[in-house]
Amino acid sequence: MKWKRYGKIFSPQEYGLEYAKSPQAVVFEEFIRIYFSACKKDGDKLISYVCFADFSKDFKKTIRVLKQILPDGNPGCFDEHGIFPFSPMEYEGRIYGYTSGWSRRRSVSVDTGIGLAVSDDGGESFVRVGEGPVLTSSLDEPFLVVDGFVRRFQGQFHMWYIYGQSWRVFEEGAEPDRIYKIGHAVSNDGLIWKKEGRRLIPDRLLDESQALPCVVFYQNKYHMFFCYRSSYDFRTNRERSYRIGYAVSEDLKTWDRRDEELNFTAPETGWDGQMNCYPNAFVTKGELYLLYNGNQFGKYGFGMAKLEGF
Repeated sequence: MKWKRYGKIFSPQEYGLEYAKSPQAVVFEEFIRIYFSACKKDGDKLISYVCFADFSKDFKKTIRVLKQILPDGNPGCFDEHGIFPFSPMEYEGRIYGYTSGWSRRRSVSVDTGIGLAVSDDGGESFVRVGEGPVLTSSLDEPFLVVDGFVRRFQGQFHMWYIYGQSWRVFEEGAEPDRIYKIGHAVSNDGLIWKKEGRRLIPDRLLDESQALPCVVFYQNKYHMFFCYRSSYDFRTNRERSYRIGYAVSEDLKTWDRRDEELNFTAPETGWDGQMNCYPNAFVTKGELYLLYNGNQFGKYGFGMAKLEGF
């Protein structure tokens, strides 16, 4: 693939925000809205919350930024300690926002689940359909169900998400690190989901974790973009940190991983020189764009690239 990189298009610090994680686009007639998660302090930890930025169609102007469009989760709920990522999709005149809720644990750092909030005002504000998740742990996926990305293809709702395989202590004295893979579920109404019950994408690394899949239909094929990393020593070690992966399918069932064709690697220096993560692909005016975060998991904002050829 050949990409035109636009560089960083949004810096959260310019708007008094900390982080702009997991940018996800909705294309409107007059502008493009990008939802993302910012962070605020909660003692010595952080809580993620949902914001958006509206851009002109040529991405040369940021029209406005709206902060915290969904209230924090209630005590004891699956999203009590933040929402990240937030995955929007248009359906029958409404915008469905699939929320990834975080709640803290004692023996390990967190657990997660996927919820749903709905907007009836064009995505300006959202209301939860309930206090619980629409997709969560199960017998074979016992924890860390998160990163839900939903689209309607072939007359059905499809969700790609990640699920935890294990918590492991890789070095003596260290806290447990999580290992997770990409799964798939289907639904007739966007509320009641049936898991496929298998992992979709094979590993390339010995201790690989995969995150934040997104799928777009483009030029008669389904294209999946995701990020992956080593499961420990990834936060500051560039060689073990997040990079973007790629797979292709013709039927939404069999996925062929083709990272080598993606040709999207982190530069040696700069805001995205340490890592590239949390991709989101979207199509507007027949062209495919890719949003992504850079160093420190989106601390310095998000960038964009346009596909110019295969």
